[in-house]
Amino acid sequence: METLNQHIEYTLLRPTATSEDFEVLVQQAIDYKFLGVCVPPYWVKKVRRDLDLHHVKVITVVGFPLGYNRSETKLRETEIALSDGAHEIDLAMNLSAFKTGVISWVKGEIAQIAKLCHENYALLKVILETSYLSDEEIIRACRIAQDAGADFVKTSTGFSNIGATEHAVRLMRQTVGEAMGVKASGGIRTKGQALALIAAGADRIGSSAGPALMS
Repeated sequence: METLNQHIEYTLLRPTATSEDFEVLVQQAIDYKFLGVCVPPYWVKKVRRDLDLHHVKVITVVGFPLGYNRSETKLRETEIALSDGAHEIDLAMNLSAFKTGVISWVKGEIAQIAKLCHENYALLKVILETSYLSDEEIIRACRIAQDAGADFVKTSTGFSNIGATEHAVRLMRQTVGEAMGVKASGGIRTKGQALALIAAGADRIGSSAGPALMS
């Protein structure tokens, strides 16, 4: 696929990453013309500044990686990230509330953050962490995110035991149709994996192995 680079969000969320690591990330994102980079909130301002003259989106995470922060905390995180220059937000869904059945809380939280993102011309992706969900739960979570106004659903944080699978991506795509984007992330290390996930329905590939996917 000649345009594979424009599906890739080159990701660096390793807790021990240094400024030198982010400088390499930025340069490789420029060299490979990746669609975007996904970085921790702490690094958004620097990375946005370094990429400002290039067509590379800056993505960051909110409520990451466990998702069970209070909604007020997630909203404030989002405000700061957008102020620092993030183009897109990847929000960890509150799995604890979802599993408890407090759907109004889950949907309301996503809706508030979607509204804030859209007011700032940013996109919102909702991380479902599909390895913890049954097929029926994946379908329900996708519908909640869609009804709440999110732009994408995303498979995984990459911090769970299992990352993106073709089955989960296919199920997510079938559920949301063409109205939403689907991002596959977690454990994607090869070009073959990336292409298979795109064939299954993923619009975006989140991977810390961005350059390897292009080889």
